[in-house]
Amino acid sequence: MTTATHAPNTTAPHAPNRPNMVSVGTMVWLSSELMFFAALFAMYFSIRAAAPELWATETAKLNVPFALVNTLILVSSSFSCQIGVFKAEAFKPRRTGGVFNLKEWGMIEWFILTFILGAIFVSVQAYEYVVLIHEGVAMNSNGYASAFYMTTGFHGIHVAGGLIAFLLIIGRAMLAKKFGHFEATGAIVVSYYWHFVDVVWIALFAIIYFLK
Repeated sequence: MTTATHAPNTTAPHAPNRPNMVSVGTMVWLSSELMFFAALFAMYFSIRAAAPELWATETAKLNVPFALVNTLILVSSSFSCQIGVFKAEAFKPRRTGGVFNLKEWGMIEWFILTFILGAIFVSVQAYEYVVLIHEGVAMNSNGYASAFYMTTGFHGIHVAGGLIAFLLIIGRAMLAKKFGHFEATGAIVVSYYWHFVDVVWIALFAIIYFLK
């Protein structure tokens, strides 16, 4: 007579899906940036409450249609950026078709387009500064001018930082022998930053150019 022992049918537990630490770190950093811009908004409304007469006269010098077109340019860059992220997640760094065949573009081409749109936005904003200074709205003119240049200027610096980040991601993708998760993660976290900058500008545009 033989006896057999049966071991319990157990399976090894699966490892938990942990979030990517680079993405988590980027989110935490963007949270601090959100607080920074919240402080700028608080400064803007504080000065406005203290000197409402400035807003009654100085805001008339703003070219709202001009700024609206520039806003649409920046917002459109978010769409091209996100398409580039989709290509990065599919591990497609470069185009596989003709230059004008957008369906076959890779991450690099979409990020280059995003860089161009962002550069146009910064250039147009610089031109707007020149026009306003010519009309007597310099940073040291009054409280309104100081608030205007500080809020939009710090945002412009952040956009310029995003453009540098795009160049780094594009360059790394071009130099990589094999496009993998490391390169794709870099593209994704840069897109987080770029979308954040776009959302902040939409809020700035609504407050500065419409809430006169």
